[in-house]
Amino acid sequence: MRKIHITLFFLLIFISSSCSREISIVAVAETKPVATSGDAADDPAIIINFKNPRNSLILGTDKKAGVYLYNLLGKELGFSKLGHINNIDVRQDNNEIYIAATNRSNQSIEFWVFDQEEFFNQKIDPFNIFNIPVRTHTIPSFIDLYGICIGLIGGTPVAFITEDKGPRVELWTLENQKLVGTFNNGGESEGCVFDDENQTLFISEEEVRGVLKAYNLNQEYPFEVPVIVDSREGNIGGDPEGVAIYKTSDTEGFLLLSSQGDNKYNVYNRQTPYEFIISFTIDDKLNGIDGTSETDGISVSHYNLRGEFSQGIMIAQDGYNFDREEQKNQNFKIVPFKKILKKINSK
Repeated sequence: MRKIHITLFFLLIFISSSCSREISIVAVAETKPVATSGDAADDPAIIINFKNPRNSLILGTDKKAGVYLYNLLGKELGFSKLGHINNIDVRQDNNEIYIAATNRSNQSIEFWVFDQEEFFNQKIDPFNIFNIPVRTHTIPSFIDLYGICIGLIGGTPVAFITEDKGPRVELWTLENQKLVGTFNNGGESEGCVFDDENQTLFISEEEVRGVLKAYNLNQEYPFEVPVIVDSREGNIGGDPEGVAIYKTSDTEGFLLLSSQGDNKYNVYNRQTPYEFIISFTIDDKLNGIDGTSETDGISVSHYNLRGEFSQGIMIAQDGYNFDREEQKNQNFKIVPFKKILKKINSK
């Protein structure tokens, strides 16, 4: 009898420890459902207005139609009918905004460069939010393109492009439209993020093993021996999807991953060896916004956007969007990152 009690005691400790590594939060806002039915909404991105942070913007793709523009509370400001835009990503420096997307209508990388002053001072055309780029390029890809993440290497904007139903990943320099090379990520991959300061690519391989990998470009042969951050054998349920970085300093912070199979978001240390910290769910708000499930793309910013977003923001695609009991078209949920930080710091 004593042995049973001891076993139960340690079992309770294990259960308590496991539960303590999972938390629940709720969204404070959501976008309107996208106009296209079925699996349509996919990937968000954030554009920071450094002079007026409250007027920062959110981009969200409808992978069957184009790109939406929203304010921080999810109000729709415009839509560009660009075709089958699957994934989208943003980088900014002091003067310019770089936006890149995968366009599956013509199997190309769409790349826009905006002057920041002009972008935020323009009167937005609701039918074409990409109407004033300083430079624009349409770059044909050599693969059946799928996901995209962009970054800055030596101040030069680059893009990593993943292959639909294949393991290949292309690396492009965007301004001169040059293919640097291609590597094999082991299986079909979509979600990725590039850590500019640490020069590291994080990419989720969905189909074969469900693995989140890290490629450190500071190494001599960065694409030959990736670091396995996590897999289905660890803390990932089903397919690993969207990946994002929350910065607490130039080189420190958190890596976030959409664990699609169990409707969770995993949090890891941004620095090697990328320890798993905690997972959380975005759940139904009492008498309000529904939670998220089967999330594809996510986007995160640490920037002080003022008010409830003073410690940054998270945007998550919702695969099953409900208004009370009625299922609507997919949309995007908006969460103040301070809610996530509070939970992480309390553990």
